[in-house]
Amino acid sequence: MTFDNEKTLPLRDDPLTFPRFLTSPVVEIEVGEGDGQMILTAHQTLLLESPFLKQLVDEFDESGPRRIKLPTENVEAFSCFLEFQYTHDYTVAQSEGPEPSNINDDSGEQLLKHARIYTLAEKLGMPGLKSLAHKKIHTLNGTPLGELSYARYVYTHTRADDTTIRKPVASYWASRGHVLRHDLTEKFKTLCTEVPEFTYDVLSIILDRKKTGQADIESGVRGSARKRLRSEK
Repeated sequence: MTFDNEKTLPLRDDPLTFPRFLTSPVVEIEVGEGDGQMILTAHQTLLLESPFLKQLVDEFDESGPRRIKLPTENVEAFSCFLEFQYTHDYTVAQSEGPEPSNINDDSGEQLLKHARIYTLAEKLGMPGLKSLAHKKIHTLNGTPLGELSYARYVYTHTRADDTTIRKPVASYWASRGHVLRHDLTEKFKTLCTEVPEFTYDVLSIILDRKKTGQADIESGVRGSARKRLRSEK
C-alpha cells in the first residue's frame, strides 16, 4: 500500500524535560473492560498534552483518586500512546512469521494495530502520533484479505473527510479488479453493501481514471481523424 503527501512528524513546541514530568503526579488509567482491562500509569504532565485527557484530568477532585476510566479503548493502542509520549515513538507486537512485512497476514491485524493507534490519536488530539501511525501503516505489506479487513476498519472508524487515510484505501481497491473477480468477490460485495462510503470512494476513483484515460484516447482519435480527412480529399 502506498501513500501520498507524507508529512514530517510535528515536534513538540516545548519539549518536556525529565525533571518536568518526573515531578508531576502519577495518574492511573483504567483501559478496556472485563478480563481485558488493564490499569496503566503515566505522569500527569504527559497526559495534559492531549486535549481529551486534559479535560478528564481537570475534573479530578483535589482530595480524590487520580484515575481515568476508558472502558472502550484498546489496551495495546493506548499503551502505544503512552510509549509515544515518553519516547516520541512506539512499537507494536509483531505477528509470528519469517518476514517483518507480514506478507501472509490475512487477518490484517498488523495494519489494524496501527489503524487503532491512528484513530486513538485523532480522538486524543495528538497529531504527531497520528502522523507516525500513518507512516508505519505505509511500511506494511498486507494480503488482499487483510487489506479488506483494514478497509472496513478505516471506513467505520474515521471521519468522512479524512482523506489522508481513506484515499489510499480506496485507491488500493480501485486498482485490484483482478483480485475482486477471482478471489474476494463476495467479501468485497459485502463490504460495499455495508459501507456505502467505501463503495462511493472506490467508484469515484475508477470513474475519474476512466475519464482521464478516455480523454487521452479521444484526443488521439481526433488527431487521427483529421489526418484521414485530409488524405481522403
